[in-house]
Amino acid sequence: MLDLLINNGLIVDGSGNPGFYGSVGVEGDAIHIFRGDSSGTESARVIDARSKVVCPGFIDVHAHSGLMILAEPEHHPKVHQGITTELVGVDGNSYAPFTSHDDFLAFFELNSGLDGAPQLPGTWSTVAEYLDMFDGTVAVNIAYIIGNSPLRISAVGWDERPATEAERANMRAMLREGMEQGAFGLSTGLDYPPGSYADTNELVELAQEAGRHGGIYHTHLRNKLGDEFLDPVKEALEIGQRGETPCHLTHFYQKLTHSGSAGQLLGLVDDAAAKGQDVTMDCFHYAYSSTRLLILIPEWAFNGGPEKLKEVLRSPDGRERLRQEIRPRSGSFTDLMLTNFKQPHNRKFEGKSLAEAAEMMKIGEVDAICDLSLDEDLQISYVSPGPSLETLPDFISHARTMVGTDAVLLGEYPNPRSYGTFPTILAEYVRETGRLTLEETIRKMTSMAALRLDIRDRGMLRDGMKADIVVFDPSTVMSPSTRAQPKQFPVGIEYVLVNGTVVVDQGKHTGALAGRAIRHGQA
Repeated sequence: MLDLLINNGLIVDGSGNPGFYGSVGVEGDAIHIFRGDSSGTESARVIDARSKVVCPGFIDVHAHSGLMILAEPEHHPKVHQGITTELVGVDGNSYAPFTSHDDFLAFFELNSGLDGAPQLPGTWSTVAEYLDMFDGTVAVNIAYIIGNSPLRISAVGWDERPATEAERANMRAMLREGMEQGAFGLSTGLDYPPGSYADTNELVELAQEAGRHGGIYHTHLRNKLGDEFLDPVKEALEIGQRGETPCHLTHFYQKLTHSGSAGQLLGLVDDAAAKGQDVTMDCFHYAYSSTRLLILIPEWAFNGGPEKLKEVLRSPDGRERLRQEIRPRSGSFTDLMLTNFKQPHNRKFEGKSLAEAAEMMKIGEVDAICDLSLDEDLQISYVSPGPSLETLPDFISHARTMVGTDAVLLGEYPNPRSYGTFPTILAEYVRETGRLTLEETIRKMTSMAALRLDIRDRGMLRDGMKADIVVFDPSTVMSPSTRAQPKQFPVGIEYVLVNGTVVVDQGKHTGALAGRAIRHGQA
């Protein structure tokens, strides 16, 4: 007898092929597909999916959940979207391996405005120990990619300097060991020190190591390189090409500040692919960017680590130099909305722009950045204009693009993409504009990501595969989340199963923690 039978739905299996009407059975954590009539099949529970779509669970290939999900394991913002698997460790900012617990704590603090600083249920130092933290303790599956920042901190330290030959060998060894323990490759965030201190050749060596073990190179571009438009993409493609490693350009879109065209950016990808390079991308459909407030601070101020950074923020000379150099990344300080304040006396700034906060404090914006960052232990996040909404459809509909939320799960005013990325694409690209077919959109959200990561037992509805399943109403699915009111769950996503367990039931979270770590090469 089956544990669950999802009857009479339009099964869109993740392959990109046309959907068909049938039923999906669940036994334990595995799937059985019934084409057409499933009458007479015994099941402990039956879900009527008439007029609904039944598809694989969505895979988020850019998630900042690696700490927050351990503290808030029901993971409501993501599982309500239909997300059943996330890739964490992105942007070069990951939390294993670390050879020194003091370095782990320092990096934990430095990156707290992006990944949070929650109370953790335990400690770890290796990739294996970190992955063990997720088995049966969280609501969704976790895949992990190793950021180059922990590698560099452990082998080189916090200083802005080239790695020696011995240090590069040490980083390669740490990466190799981490991949043997289940990581999916190497990530970089080349706007985030100290990982951004790595030069191209250093990253080529690490990419080669990842590729030798079946991994990928997953990169947030070095956006200040050269012309700050095409040159960052060229470097990423060079690293993938020279490293003989699949190259994945994450949160890839045209910024509002770019003077060129989307066609130029996508042309670089198309040209590389035409020459045989394995390159893919991910994107989201929102006009907002978000990250830690510290990204506004020039890289030289981070030289030496978080304590050195705080010295710069406190010192008159440091502040004077920062006043000369800090500029908004896009728009103006009036458009940059602050969030994630912990100190009671600072909560009046929650949701305010940096310009408003500075005016309330009666100081300049750069001094406000310094004072608030110090007072809030570096934990402030922000949301601001970022992508060009006019050209985002060109990126999302591109044949090599999958979906990543880039969700920052902090503060009272997170980016609305944190709650609405997947349903927004289903609503706007499929139902409202018809720019993508339902089958192609679901492929981008499921099997395309599974194939990119080499997860072989998820991402499609096939007999024997893992029962990560979403049931949604294609006529109503959407996200009400906005910049002013971001913490709103989607409409129309009715059931979500993770490893055969119902985690969302008629739109409500069941409290089930059915997720597990997915270890590369061990599927």
